[in-house]
Amino acid sequence: MPLDREFASYSSRPRSRSAFVPVVVAVAVGFLLGAVALWLLAPKLGRGTGVAALDPNAAPRAPDPKSPLGADEQEAVNVFKGARESVVSVDTVMLVRNRLDMRVQQQQTATGSGFAWDDEGRIVTNNHVVREATAGRGAGLRVVLADKSSWSAAVVGVDPDHDLAVIQVDPAARGKLKKIKVGTSKDLEVGQNAYAIGNPFGLALTMTKGIISALDREIESLTDRPITGAIQTDAPINPGNSGGPLLDKDGRLIGVNSSIATPSGGNVGIGFAIPVDLVNEVVPELIRSGRVLKPDAGLTLVDQRRLRRAGFPDGVMIARVDPDGPAAKAGLKGLSTDPDTGDVAPGDLILVVDGEEVKGNTEFARIIGRHRVGDKVKLTIERGGDRSQVELVLRGV
Repeated sequence: MPLDREFASYSSRPRSRSAFVPVVVAVAVGFLLGAVALWLLAPKLGRGTGVAALDPNAAPRAPDPKSPLGADEQEAVNVFKGARESVVSVDTVMLVRNRLDMRVQQQQTATGSGFAWDDEGRIVTNNHVVREATAGRGAGLRVVLADKSSWSAAVVGVDPDHDLAVIQVDPAARGKLKKIKVGTSKDLEVGQNAYAIGNPFGLALTMTKGIISALDREIESLTDRPITGAIQTDAPINPGNSGGPLLDKDGRLIGVNSSIATPSGGNVGIGFAIPVDLVNEVVPELIRSGRVLKPDAGLTLVDQRRLRRAGFPDGVMIARVDPDGPAAKAGLKGLSTDPDTGDVAPGDLILVVDGEEVKGNTEFARIIGRHRVGDKVKLTIERGGDRSQVELVLRGV
């Protein structure tokens, strides 16, 4: 007989009630015996072995001996000890009046990080950290040092294009600051250790460790201009780390932590720092003049839409050159008008800058913006159907 039929036939047979009696009796007896056993054992279960749980002579345990730090641990400790007195918290504060007692108090509206640049109390941070204090809305700056003392600070200069700023702390606090050691970013290697110190989420003097994940990244500043040569790191960076230092194993500054790539607002292992070699160019200029001169070719371009409608599908056209500017000195020409007929002759058409094709006015500005004041730039131009190369030296404006 098949198994399914056998099972069906068995399950459908009538059963006698007397077959359940032994089962019920067995369950009842087992339950009764279990209850008696628990009653007899309850005192022992509650008191363990019968030894008193309280000991009036209880004392702290002696710590086990500490083994020496590993080489990587000692490296991290040394980095932190060497840099902690250089790193500060940079807070934007507003003066508000308390409605209850009408007293004027400081109210923090934003926070970031920074580090001491020199012995004069100058501190480097990000431009976006101090932006509210430079917007003319009555906000001020407060710097909190490693010893938790707080001091007022003033803005020395800002460079929005590179997201850098220099502020200066109250003179009385200068003796409490230690200028940071400065390294270079030109010899960095992917994979080397990197340490970030700052104030993530307002937690002062937090150090995180990672590696340099990539080099020569390009990030955008708040002015939409590219910051080239940025350092990518997986050292955890979060809101509040902005403006703090990125350090190498010797505690030398290799970058200024500036931004993170994140879908959630928190760290996901992709942070970016402005390279120290760029910082070392920008900061002295901010200290000297309060601003950074932008590279400029000394020319104005024709509106791109107008140029395309005129039948020029490629490049950008010079509308005007500044007298005595780089373009004029290089012999470049803008639009010209025939005094007799009033006809407008095309200006020089710029097709290539330093080997890179120019696709429009914005692209031209981005290419020039990647250079420094004093750089030589090679242009491929078209004039009257003929192409030639011209070299000019960028000025600062």
